[in-house]
Amino acid sequence: MKRQHGIITAALATIFSLLPATSPFAGSQDEHAGHRAQSTPASESSLSEGVVRKADKAAGKVTIAHGPLPNLKMPAMTMVFRVKDAAWLDRMQVDSTIRFQAESINGVLTIVHLESAK
Repeated sequence: MKRQHGIITAALATIFSLLPATSPFAGSQDEHAGHRAQSTPASESSLSEGVVRKADKAAGKVTIAHGPLPNLKMPAMTMVFRVKDAAWLDRMQVDSTIRFQAESINGVLTIVHLESAK
């Protein structure tokens, strides 16, 4: 039952995130408005640090507990990203710290730059 609730919640969150700002559902009562990805031009200063929690090579996704993502105007949280280059998943070890840049590409949060944290 909890799994179904989570799936439904995720589906609704995705639907609401795609609504235009003028939608009657996207008013000031939208407590998650600050979590929506809004890309701004990339720069070296927009690299964020995160800890790899899971790497799913079959799906081409990685779960990262990360700090703020300035270029996407997102706060620190743990979330799933796609990767631009699937070979990067071979370099990601669980509990390793990475520096990365993510962008919203066609509405999908994708890691477009990756490096090891020093």
